[in-house]
Amino acid sequence: MQTKYIKSIPSFFLILIFLLTGCEKTQQAEPGREILIYCGITMIRPMREIASIIEKQDNCTVKITKQGSGALCKSIKANSIGDLYLPGSESYINTAIKEKLIIDTVTVGYNRASLIVPKGNPLGITANLNNLHDPRYKVVLGSPESGSIGRETERILRRICIYEQAVANALYLTADSKGMVQALHDKKADLVFNWYATAKWDDNKNFMDALPLDHDTAPPHKLVLGLLRFSAFPDIARHFMELASSEQGQAIFDNYGFSVREQLP
Repeated sequence: MQTKYIKSIPSFFLILIFLLTGCEKTQQAEPGREILIYCGITMIRPMREIASIIEKQDNCTVKITKQGSGALCKSIKANSIGDLYLPGSESYINTAIKEKLIIDTVTVGYNRASLIVPKGNPLGITANLNNLHDPRYKVVLGSPESGSIGRETERILRRICIYEQAVANALYLTADSKGMVQALHDKKADLVFNWYATAKWDDNKNFMDALPLDHDTAPPHKLVLGLLRFSAFPDIARHFMELASSEQGQAIFDNYGFSVREQLP
């Protein structure tokens, strides 16, 4: 009797293991509702806030990868995965549309470049782009090869024929807007040419001030959110687009300095 009982133990555990393993496989086999968003670094704050709303409403997970807009565009082309793309410049969206990576778009706000100085503007720098090539100032600029602000900087400064002089005067070029924020935070720069919105955030406005430029010099540009053609969950992605472009979503973007108004301060 005792021998039979001992022999039955392995069979019992085999059945138990099979049942437990089967349950785990069943749970894991159910695909999670998850979308991936490629987001330029400057817009990460409003996108995270909107993502938290979508996660609750759609019972899903929203993952956001942040980087310079140009680097993100290259990643999208190389990997062919993901659901949404929000670069800091509409030019990247236009490129992605031409390459058939994006099938739909919505406007979520506006972006514009601005001269930005340390809090209180201790050197009394004026809102004049020629200050970017003034050797009296420590200047940091964005690289046009990796980020949207670098591309915008080149476009604006070439139009008034001072791009080469400004680059020659710069201490260094950063990959994206975050690098210029860090330069001001670490007191390495007297002047940067960055997106206006960065100076409006709570964690930045204590150590920097924006010197807004007129619209003819630095016009506001649409922030365009694009739906990628290989989206795994286009229903969630489209809901995100709908919310981001709605009155509620635009109020969120406005709160972070990406005003949807044509007339910006």
